[in-house]
Amino acid sequence: MYKIIFMGTPDFSVPILEALAESSLCEVVGVVTQPDRKVGRKKKLTAPPVKNKAVEYEIPIFQPEKLSGSKELKEVLNLSPDLVITAAYGQYVPTVLLHTPPFKAINVHASLLPKYRGAAPIHYALINGESETGVTIMYMEKEMDAGDILSQRSLSIEKTDTVGSLFDKLSLLGRDLLMDTLPDLFSGEITPEKQKESEITYAPMIKPAEERIDWQESAETINNKIRGMNPFPGAFTLLSGQRFKLWKAEPIQRKSDEAPGTIIVLNKNECIVACGDDTALSLHEVQPFGKPKMPIRDFLAGALNYLKEGMHFDNE
Repeated sequence: MYKIIFMGTPDFSVPILEALAESSLCEVVGVVTQPDRKVGRKKKLTAPPVKNKAVEYEIPIFQPEKLSGSKELKEVLNLSPDLVITAAYGQYVPTVLLHTPPFKAINVHASLLPKYRGAAPIHYALINGESETGVTIMYMEKEMDAGDILSQRSLSIEKTDTVGSLFDKLSLLGRDLLMDTLPDLFSGEITPEKQKESEITYAPMIKPAEERIDWQESAETINNKIRGMNPFPGAFTLLSGQRFKLWKAEPIQRKSDEAPGTIIVLNKNECIVACGDDTALSLHEVQPFGKPKMPIRDFLAGALNYLKEGMHFDNE
């Protein structure tokens, strides 16, 4: 059996770790994941999902704040892994770990490289209105997501997909592709393919300023942003100067003489907002400041006493 070091952190990585731990082809001799973090308003110390799964399989766990130069790195190397596999680890992987194992290090990346190199490929595939995404198994290099491609598998993006639903789909797709790829990798039957430099695009971490909705854009573009930030970090506008998050919406063709961002239809069941390019957005799920997510009808039940047609979102 081939000895594997697995490196991953969020829920996306869990099915991949499960498949490796259950495989008769390899043995996971160690799991590297990020440290436990304080989560939520109560700042409860919470273990990453990958750690919880590694505990179930009684796999040794390493959680350095920074792997480079750490005692944990020496301990991992002392396990003499044949291959390192990463999937959404979220930290820099030291070069020595990329090249010391006989089969080096590979990554399960949630895009069809060379498109969307970076930390947020699923977000940007939705934000940019892509109709297709997928998973790439690639060799890891010092430069982020620049390694040679071992295998790829595509997936259609549905109109109802969000970051959350695509994370789940791509996690399972990545698991299956990895397990199909490993036998050929170990037997030397794969010819790695270099990425085409002319087709490189990037998907960096979402900046807070990018979460804000620009009502001058078309309803389709705005809806793509909402989907591409659900369930995190969340797209927002302003209502009476306070942050107002939009979680689900529907773009519609509706010409209006009102400025983009203006409420043009308002009743107990619907709130429709003018957007750019003679379009409008029907809000389906929202989150007023300081309150939980709710269907638009629940929000309007308490908001119709102050919310009126002609009011404008995004005013400071």
